[in-house]
Amino acid sequence: MDVSVVLCTYDTDAYDDFCEAATSVLEQTYDDVELVVVVDGTDAVHERVLEDFGDRDDVVVHCNDKNMGLLASRNRGAELATGDVVAFIDDDAVADEQWLESLVDAYEEKNAIAAGGKMTPRWTADHPDFLPEEFYWLVGVTHRGFADGPGEVRNTFGSNISFRRDVFLNLEGFDTDIGGRKGDKNLQGGETELCARMQRKYGRGVWYVPEAEVEHKVFRYRTDPTWLLERAFWQGYSKRAMETLVPDSSNEESEFLGKLLLKYVPERTRRLTDDPSIGRATRLLALFVFTAVVGVGYLYGVVRYR
Repeated sequence: MDVSVVLCTYDTDAYDDFCEAATSVLEQTYDDVELVVVVDGTDAVHERVLEDFGDRDDVVVHCNDKNMGLLASRNRGAELATGDVVAFIDDDAVADEQWLESLVDAYEEKNAIAAGGKMTPRWTADHPDFLPEEFYWLVGVTHRGFADGPGEVRNTFGSNISFRRDVFLNLEGFDTDIGGRKGDKNLQGGETELCARMQRKYGRGVWYVPEAEVEHKVFRYRTDPTWLLERAFWQGYSKRAMETLVPDSSNEESEFLGKLLLKYVPERTRRLTDDPSIGRATRLLALFVFTAVVGVGYLYGVVRYR
């Protein structure tokens, strides 16, 4: 089974991170790998990619005529790909060397039509002690409560997800209006929308493989409380928008909210009572604050998407 990995990039300042992401794909333990690099309309980056990777037989390099956005670039990469499976990773991520080997096992052993793995954090600055693991999804990392183990889920993060290429193309790829629908640049969730369509068409979700790990670099600005609160607001907004655009997309969020309120809050409260500390108290408070801000964003989405 041949695997094509689509890696999109555009920012000259992020070129070193891109190179680390690309190298992690090219150094996989799985042999039949093709790296498809899509440069989103930045000629200077395109030239550097050609210089550093263009002479390799296992790398395809393409540059968009203009900036098209991430989802359109990913769709273009899937069109250029030749593998049986097309996988996606971001240019601020680093794949474990057995990432693709673990995903391929899901296709061969579970007859999956899509598979994804776990996102783990690589803190480039100090780890924010106030951020509870239940809200790691704010920084693009698999959170506590996402799944109990291997099995079918609606979707995984867009930086660690893959599809049988024929399935992806039959679905016509990502909806490029996500993030731009009605001029709404704050709308997120391209993989959510795509996987909801896949569920309707094929009756199946994404097979989650916890061992298929990809590190996500969490830069300093993403640990700033103000940034996280803004992120929480727009995530709540996007969840409501997704319910409007994709009516069957909200089940996993509802289940997570139930776990949060009925399991994790009581657990954290008990630990704080048994062994009080500033850190435990701060994380418990942050859990309530982030939940409230997500809720405010959701209510804003209710008004916005009536």
